[in-house]
Order: sequence, then structure tokens, then C-alpha cells
Amino acid sequence: MPKEKKELTYEQARARLTEITENLSLGNLGLEDTLKLWEEGEKLAEICQKILDQAQARLEEIQAEYEDEQTD
Repeated sequence: MPKEKKELTYEQARARLTEITENLSLGNLGLEDTLKLWEEGEKLAEICQKILDQAQARLEEIQAEYEDEQTD
């Protein structure tokens, strides 16, 4: 039975992305390892952006509801 992949939280994804950035900035990895980390970093950046976009949408929804209540 395959394991279910657990979704990362924003904090987990950002921490791993920071770790990858630090490793890449050292410049001591081979080409293949660099490419693997770069690809992982791209995926993590997408995850972070998706989570931030969802949070922004929720805040905008809450703000709209609040403004509607204030006009009633």
C-alpha cells in the first residue's frame, strides 16, 4: 500500500527552501545535485505561493464580510 504524501505547512516549506538556498549559495555541489536542489526549490516556492494566495483570499473574504456587516 503506497504511503500518503503529507502536505507541507508554509513554515515547513519555507524552512526547507531556506536550507536549499543556503546549500546552493555555497557553490560546492556538483551539477546534478545542484539541479535536483533547484527543482525541489522551485516546487517549494510554488507551494509557498499557493498557501500565501489562499491566505490572502481568505483575508479578503473576511474583510468583505466585515464591511458588509458594518453597512447593515
